[in-house]
Amino acid sequence: MLEVINLTKKYAKTLAVDQVGFTVPDGRVGILLGPNGAGKSTVIKSIAGLLRYQGTIRIQGKDSRTVEAKRHFAYVPELPCLYDALTVREHMEFITRAYGVKVSEEEIGELFERFELTDKQDKLGNELSKGMMQKVSICCALITSPDVILLDEPMVGLDPAAIKELKTVILELRDKGCTVLISTHMLEMVKELWDVTFVMDKGHILGTYTREDVANEDLEELFFAVTGQGEKSAESRKAQSAAEQDSAESGR
Repeated sequence: MLEVINLTKKYAKTLAVDQVGFTVPDGRVGILLGPNGAGKSTVIKSIAGLLRYQGTIRIQGKDSRTVEAKRHFAYVPELPCLYDALTVREHMEFITRAYGVKVSEEEIGELFERFELTDKQDKLGNELSKGMMQKVSICCALITSPDVILLDEPMVGLDPAAIKELKTVILELRDKGCTVLISTHMLEMVKELWDVTFVMDKGHILGTYTREDVANEDLEELFFAVTGQGEKSAESRKAQSAAEQDSAESGR
């Protein structure tokens, strides 16, 4: 379980996140949705332990800052950051040693096969494309068998086959009781994955919705209605249409 309670973060005098709170239970996929500048990155980095903040974050009931909590937690950042001098295989070995987990050769091989990394095992971190780096980052998170996993825009840079495989993995994790939180603005990518969605804008959670609550309502329409982005898009379309009409008339 992941619990965020009264999370507040300021950058100098700017209040980026104001008393944000939400919970993702075991065996559920949570989606943190919001436009650019909504505060999603601040929330994500706070959960991952990359920022100082006010409030409380618990992972499996433990304070997220503790080593014990971190042993239950895995994080896939939006921008993968690998060690230049380590091979793909050595990244996996480093992570398993750091977490103190024992993993068989078969388990590592299966992950490599699923994400088409089998023939990339001896490649150094600085020899990989962004998409390959993202795959390695995902594999490093999965190899620890986390109870809670956080994925920040995980499908950016992935090829269609890897996106399909990642979606399958996410559903498998959920079925095993893992808590999954995905931060994204790519609604189309997560429409079949989510169990609970937190719509965020201007540093606040504007609404929390479960799939059962919204029934057949489209997630995209719900997001636009809550954030007002749909109204802005409609206004933009009207303005563009008017401009095109004026241009056509002036050209006659």
